[in-house]
Amino acid sequence: MSERVAADDDQARRADYLAEVTSTLYPPVEQTGETRYIAVPDAKRPRVLVPAASRRLAAAALRRYARPASRLARFKRDAAVVALHSGVDQILLRDRLSLPAGSADINTYLRNRLGTEIHLCIHIGPARANRKPVLQLLNCDNRTVGFAKLGTNPLTRALVGDETSALRELADTNLRLVRIPAVLHSGTWRENTVLVQEPLPGWRRPAPTDPVRLAQAMRELAQCRGVTTDRLIDSTYAVRLRERLDVLAARGTPDGATLIDAADRVLARHWRLAMRFGAWHGDWTPWNMSMGADRVLLWDFERFGVEVPFGFDALHYALQRDIVSRGGDPTTAVLSLLADASRLLARFDVDEDVSRVTVLLYLVDLAARYMTDRQAEAGAVLGALGRWLLPTLLRHVVAEGGFVL
Repeated sequence: MSERVAADDDQARRADYLAEVTSTLYPPVEQTGETRYIAVPDAKRPRVLVPAASRRLAAAALRRYARPASRLARFKRDAAVVALHSGVDQILLRDRLSLPAGSADINTYLRNRLGTEIHLCIHIGPARANRKPVLQLLNCDNRTVGFAKLGTNPLTRALVGDETSALRELADTNLRLVRIPAVLHSGTWRENTVLVQEPLPGWRRPAPTDPVRLAQAMRELAQCRGVTTDRLIDSTYAVRLRERLDVLAARGTPDGATLIDAADRVLARHWRLAMRFGAWHGDWTPWNMSMGADRVLLWDFERFGVEVPFGFDALHYALQRDIVSRGGDPTTAVLSLLADASRLLARFDVDEDVSRVTVLLYLVDLAARYMTDRQAEAGAVLGALGRWLLPTLLRHVVAEGGFVL
């Protein structure tokens, strides 16, 4: 798929999702008024909806909804904020949406649960199977008081529920290097699972990323629920992985068969290998964290898990950084990860032989996640694993020793 076609497809999917998410949040029942939003940059290419109640409120919402990864994206965001402050938004940000407001909408639910007036900033994300409404909550003083997620289908309801459980579990853990958000509210609204979290100031300018501090923070989280050592074949991780692969086998897809073949070879070849297992965030990426002065701010715990090979977070961070943050070619990024595995995992005291198996298991695990979620069917950019991940993975697994440079 060319970049132009991919961009056009993403634009169309965002526009379709705009209608879907607004009708979910503001159902046309029990209507007593309307709520107005500004579409940024416009309704055809929506990235975020900011409240149109006041320019100051809209500017505050836009400035804090996220910290764009690239310099160009930050420039565009800052230009929109300036337009709102200067009053020229009617020229540069023309598209307004009027949505039905009433006792059945999400504003009313959140206001009643949190006990304060709420204005919403609505994030319109790219096409993914796990895409869901993500809301920044602001009060009448233009202060961000929380972030909310809604699970609206079986997959996203499960993910929001898992994140709620993870945050509550980790709240009792003494983390010195990592700060995670507190749960402000969880519940159900119109059959949608709701999680409201404390707002971590990820929109502020972060400290420069320090690889040593980052590895220390990842290691602390990996150890937070205990560390075990076991043979791969005897591990809880291997049992769970096999169960996930069995589900994919029942679907009978060619990509699923390729993945199962690769996984079978890794497990059969290295079943005696002693490995350490601990917790992992599950989606530790540059955009789900911010390097604070004293602690790493970390959010989005939907994929948190325990008893996984030590160092998975470091591998995931490196791969996602190279593909998404740096705009690299996915196949090249996988090759780089395979080549750099020993160096990346040395900070976790993972031996070179174990690191080679760990990176292969991580790639199997990631592919199983994408396939289980049906990311390709949802139109996710990286969902078509046969174009980048699976050929490289299988080639390395088939090679003698399971690893080749």
